Amino acid sequence: MPRRLVATALTSPDGLRLSAAHLPASNGSDTAIVVAHGFGGSWRQERVLRVMEHLAEHAGVIGIDQRGHGRSQGATTLAHDEPLDVEAATSWAHDLGYDRVVTVGFSMGGAVVLRHAALIPRSPTSRGTDAVVAVSAPAFWFYRGTPPMRWLHRAVMNPAGRAYLRFAMGARVDPTPWPEPPPMPPVDAVARARENRLPVLIVHGDADAFFPLDHPRALTDAAPGVQSWIEPGFGHAEGAISIDLLRRIGEWARSEPNR
Repeated sequence: MPRRLVATALTSPDGLRLSAAHLPASNGSDTAIVVAHGFGGSWRQERVLRVMEHLAEHAGVIGIDQRGHGRSQGATTLAHDEPLDVEAATSWAHDLGYDRVVTVGFSMGGAVVLRHAALIPRSPTSRGTDAVVAVSAPAFWFYRGTPPMRWLHRAVMNPAGRAYLRFAMGARVDPTPWPEPPPMPPVDAVARARENRLPVLIVHGDADAFFPLDHPRALTDAAPGVQSWIEPGFGHAEGAISIDLLRRIGEWARSEPNR
């Protein structure tokens, strides 16, 4: 792990203890980037640490284990309650003295940061986020259009599958069904984020095996002013992202929105 990385514990607004880490910017930037990992992730994973290290060349970086992942308490609700975890991370970034906070989420984390921007806007009680980047994010719930997503849905929906996910991926899945109607989907959340006047960047690869291009197109079409980068040859999320693409995201986060 990078020597300058500092680990800590945060508390979510609903009382869960969350594992988090801060990697100061190598250039003294006044911007912090909060990284929300994908399903089965953790800020301690090599692929997530790699993302954090490269983004730290442009801004301070906060990594967080979302509920049900890594060393955080609770069980994952698959992006339903996880915006509260991102809120804990953004609040910590402000407490550390950063003037601006940009959330960057991958896959499930992309849905989470869009929902956080929509549901917890800047207000007298929340300093929130200043911009949002959703990488490899789904646009819709219950998507089963690709083999990996069909497999994941089968695993999540039965006790044996959830036990396997906990053993193989370290993801503790909450068995409680979602409410009816379901939580606000990302395609609606991105529109709400733009209504909240937040800059939004959608990043997606044309080689994504989980979510094909109808997802980023739907997210972009849902809200005027959303920026979209469709990346040739890019696969899915943290494990496939290139150093060059991380550099471009870091530059966008540091210099483009609300400057």
